[in-house]
Amino acid sequence: MKKTILLRATLIILLTLYSHLITRETSAQQTRPNVLVILVDDLGYGDLSSYGATDLKSPHIDGLLNRGMKFTSFYANCPVCSPTRAALLTGQYQDMVGIPGVIRTHPENSWGYLKPSAVTLADVFHQAGYQTSIIGKWHLGLESPNTPTERGFDLFRGFLGDMMDDYYLHRRHNVNYMRRNQETVDPQGHATDLFTDWTCEYLKQQSKNESPFFLYLAYNAPHTPIQPPQEWLEKIKQRETGIDPGRAKLVALIEHLDAGIGKVVQTLDETGLSENTLIVFSSDNGGQLSVGANNGALRDGKQSMYEGGLKVPTGVVWKNHIAPHSDTDFMAMSMDIFPTVCEASGLTVPAGLDAVSFLPTLQGKQQKPLRTHWFFRRREGGTRYGGKTIEAVRSGQWKLLQNSPFEPLELYDLKADPLEQKNLAESNRKKFNQLSVLLRAEIQRYGTVPWQKPLTPYSKD
Repeated sequence: MKKTILLRATLIILLTLYSHLITRETSAQQTRPNVLVILVDDLGYGDLSSYGATDLKSPHIDGLLNRGMKFTSFYANCPVCSPTRAALLTGQYQDMVGIPGVIRTHPENSWGYLKPSAVTLADVFHQAGYQTSIIGKWHLGLESPNTPTERGFDLFRGFLGDMMDDYYLHRRHNVNYMRRNQETVDPQGHATDLFTDWTCEYLKQQSKNESPFFLYLAYNAPHTPIQPPQEWLEKIKQRETGIDPGRAKLVALIEHLDAGIGKVVQTLDETGLSENTLIVFSSDNGGQLSVGANNGALRDGKQSMYEGGLKVPTGVVWKNHIAPHSDTDFMAMSMDIFPTVCEASGLTVPAGLDAVSFLPTLQGKQQKPLRTHWFFRRREGGTRYGGKTIEAVRSGQWKLLQNSPFEPLELYDLKADPLEQKNLAESNRKKFNQLSVLLRAEIQRYGTVPWQKPLTPYSKD
């Protein structure tokens, strides 16, 4: 009898402890923030009203940024698409995960292969019990094993490729890269509208789910082709009399994108998800000048190692954690988003990252610079690049860059010359040589990681 009573008492204690642990785990799961990373494509530093645009209205993105902290010195890892995306999703310099350049359909013009052992943000959040999803542009691999659902994402609805030849047909070189997970799909509509609608649908579903989510929303707008819906273009022509026709199309495409992001934010609000969702907004590189982009006063644009190719509009929002209407000139870059959102979510940051969390800055705390030296690099083909690289290193106010593999290195003092007008390469050889040594050492480090698809093992048969 005593044994029975003792056994029952033991069982009750164990059940109570188990129930307490489950309750704590469920509570922790519910208090962890959802994470939404919004990455847009080729948005110029000056192509939002909040960043100085006067012929463009972006009330929804501006309103989103007003809910949190706006960055004025945020940099993309690279002046083109794939490398920045690779850096953001792995927390490492792009060369260290095998993607120094743009991944494309044809092997002779493709410059990257995602390192098989690279750990993605989706991997980390998935292992922590988050629902992980990507909606929009992937651009880190066109085939197995480098498709989203093989790299940590539970759900993929979007486009595998580098760009669409038409926003309505969703093809690239006549290949349909639109997918729902591994299934090829052929939806109807403008790509921006599709990605927006799919995101709103997903958020409504997740609002009923106890598990938190990590959602990577990667729009392909305003990347070329500059193809806004006709009614949006007409609206711009009527409002901005005398505007350049090319610029009008880009403004319309950006304002259409802004409206889509507005719908996403509205859905977050209506479902109550905005109460506990950390939102990051950024661009993968600067705007493309040849199609009318505005990078403010910065020199050059997309593809360039000058500031206009690298400096991007960025903001982070997290209700009750980040002060609204705040701004900072603290310097950070795309890959630093990785440890920041992990730390904010209470997740263990993987060891060995190049990236550093800027969460203290978001919380209004003083923070030392994330690194002493900042590196930027890009590999590309064609006669302009010849399969070679362009690169830059920044150390404090100094920046050494090579904007063409066939031109000499240039040195600028960004404090005295933020628009990069006066090349000091000849007049300050001491600083030139110091930064050159740093750049060469980093290039050697990158050489340890292959960036092409592994060859089939040799067989004598």
